[in-house]
Formats: sequence, C-alpha cells, structure tokens
Amino acid sequence: MSTSAPSHAARRDAVGSAVILGLRSNLPQFLLLVAVNALVGGTLGQERTVLPLLAGDVFHLDSYSSALTYILAFGLAKAATNYAAGTLSDRFGRKPVLVAGWLIALPVPLLLIFGSSWSWIVAANVVLGVSQGLTWSTTVVMKMDLVGPHRRGLAMGFNEAAGYLGVAGTALFTGYLAATYGLRPAPFLLGAAFIAVGLGLSILTVRETHHHAKAEAASRSGSVAESQPAATADSRAGSGGLSSREVFTLTSFRDRSLSAVSQAGMVNNLNDGLAWGLFPVLFTGAGLPLEQVGILAAVYPAVWGAVQLVTGAASDRFGRKWLIAGGMGVQAVGLVMVAAGHGFGVWLAAAVLMGVGTAMVYPTLLAAIGDVAHPGWRARSVGVYRLWRDGGFAVGALLSGILADAYGIPSTIMVVAALTAASGVVVALRMRGTDHRR
Repeated sequence: MSTSAPSHAARRDAVGSAVILGLRSNLPQFLLLVAVNALVGGTLGQERTVLPLLAGDVFHLDSYSSALTYILAFGLAKAATNYAAGTLSDRFGRKPVLVAGWLIALPVPLLLIFGSSWSWIVAANVVLGVSQGLTWSTTVVMKMDLVGPHRRGLAMGFNEAAGYLGVAGTALFTGYLAATYGLRPAPFLLGAAFIAVGLGLSILTVRETHHHAKAEAASRSGSVAESQPAATADSRAGSGGLSSREVFTLTSFRDRSLSAVSQAGMVNNLNDGLAWGLFPVLFTGAGLPLEQVGILAAVYPAVWGAVQLVTGAASDRFGRKWLIAGGMGVQAVGLVMVAAGHGFGVWLAAAVLMGVGTAMVYPTLLAAIGDVAHPGWRARSVGVYRLWRDGGFAVGALLSGILADAYGIPSTIMVVAALTAASGVVVALRMRGTDHRR
C-alpha cells in the first residue's frame, strides 16, 4: 500500500481542500500568535525586576545561592516541559497545549502575592516554568507551521521579539509599580491580567496549525534530495520516521549543527539567568535607585526583542552560523563591561550590547533547528533544543550562586563571559552552514 496516500487523505480531512503555507497567506493568525507570545513574555517579565529584590528585602535571604533557587526551579521546570511540549503538540495538536499552558499559569500571581515563605516563591516558579514551557514552545512551533520553510528566520524574529519586548515592558513597568506602591502586590496584578487575556485569546481566536506541518511534511516525503543534513545520520530522518529517543540523541549529540545549536542555546540562557538573578542585586548594591534598576532590567530584553526583527530576517538572507557565533562573542563583551564597569551609563551601554548579541543568536538558533529538522519530527526537535536551552537557566542559577558566594558578583560575571565566548567558538568550528532557503 502506498504510504503517501494516507497522508494526503489526512490533509483533506483536516483542512477540507488545501493548506497554503507562507507568511502572507496566514498573516492574521500569525499576528495573533505574535500578540499571544507578547503576553507570554509579559507573564515572565513580572518577575525580572521585583523577585531578586524580594529575596533580600522581604525574605532576608543571606546568600546568593539561596536567593537564586527560584531561577533554578524555573529553569528545570521549563526545560523539562519544553521537551514534553513538542511530543504533546504532535500527539494532541498545538492549540490544546497552548490553552493548557495558560490554565496552569493561573495560580502564579496569587502565589507571588500571598507567599509567606520563600518556598512559596520557588513553587510559583515551578508552575511558571511549566506554563512557559507549554505556551512559548507552542507559539514557536505554530509560527513555524504557518510560514513554511522560506521565512522561518523572520517568523522566529517576530516571535522572540514579541516575547522579549513583553518581558522588557513588564520589567520596566513593574519597577515603577514597585517604587510607587511596594514590592507586593501591585507588580504581580499586571501578570494576572496578562494571563487572563492570553487564555481568552487562545481559547476563542487561535486556530490549530498541526495540519500545516503535515502539509509541509507531505511535500517533502520520499525525496532524499529535499531532506536536511540530519538525514545523513539516519536514513529515516528525511521522511520524519524517527522515534523520540532518536530525535533526542540526534538533536543533542549526533548531528553537528543541531548539537552546536543546543549547546549555544544553553550557554545563552545561562548568562540570561545570571543577568536575571544577580544584575539587580549588583545595581542596587552600587547605590542605584529602584527606577534605574528597572530601566537596566528592561533595556537588555527590550533591545534583544526589537533587534530580533532585523536579525531573524537577516539570517534568512545571509545564513545562521556566523550570526550565532558572532552574537555569542558580542554577549561576552557586554558581560565583561558589566563586571568591570561602574555606574548607570556604563551598565546601560553594556545592557544594550548584551541585547544586540542575544538578538543575533536567539531567533537564529530556532530557525537553524527548523532548517535541519524534518517537519515530521521538528516539534520534538524544537522541544529537545529548548530543553537544553532553558536548562541553561538552572545551570546559570546554580553556577552563579556558588561562584558569587565564593568570589563575588563581578568575578562570577567574568567566568560566564568566558563560557559565552567559548560557546561561540564551538559554533564556529562545529556547525554547518544550513540551507536556510529550503
């Protein structure tokens, strides 16, 4: 029996007539998903300015290792959920996973507002990590589904720009709310509003996109020439016939491009975890007022978010590899400036530089996964990549806490800067130049 006929029949059953891939053809849904991911980012941003200060001012934690446990909890929960999200979205569809992620987020603001001990804050971040793993991962996959192979970098630029502009705007506004009304409850009421709106949009207006991925997979099935470099490791990769275990090993270790991307993502979020947990403490310890700390906490993700609109599209035109390698180097320079500098002006320039470097890397890494992974296992490969990437939050929190307690914050930042530069070298030496135009 032919293997192609059932897939075509499934396409007709799912979509009636024909599925059209491409940004222009799917623009309303694409823009809706951009808005949804801005709300996902805003839900995370409610913590960026306030929680590091809450640890010391309200809960009186006397070590960096203890104060960073919430980032460790968040990173582990999000990383594990990222891995599961790809498999779940392949099995049950994208929209149910997205809605489930918003439902799980509902208790987070309440835990942050009413938590009477630090364990409540850690528990809130476990829940938040699970929610972010489902919602953010699913919006990534849904945009990949809609646009097809030709504008993947642009799509990821819009996705990540929306998310991190949401983080930045919320970090800035919650800094103002905290300075005006106190650390609790006002900043977290904003997060509650974001969750309510995101859930409503996802239930009422977001449409399923799994059939778009099936249409793209059908157009590529049976053609060895159309398969990506991963097919050289396993003859079934080019037709999507891989088990979840095989996708994990291929993405993590066996394929040169996929594994280089995975380690770069992990190191990128390692230094973001450092910035999230220790930068506000460093800045307040240097005597900066809370409003300026909020600005610095917002500028880094704001530049990161906005510049991705350029770098994502640029990677479609010029390729992924050197944007990733160069971006890791730029981040390392920004980290050195934070460690060696002093004062609002120097730290503002460093935050801008770190934002530019991260923007060069973030959407490009996701697009590179899409270049290599077959549509039949792309969602799972994205999940594996995001497992490693967001595992960087946990590694960063653990490493930063131990080093900061032993050697201080500036020395810790220097160590992370060296790791970031080394990661860029790995990409330069190991990653192939993927055929991003497929």
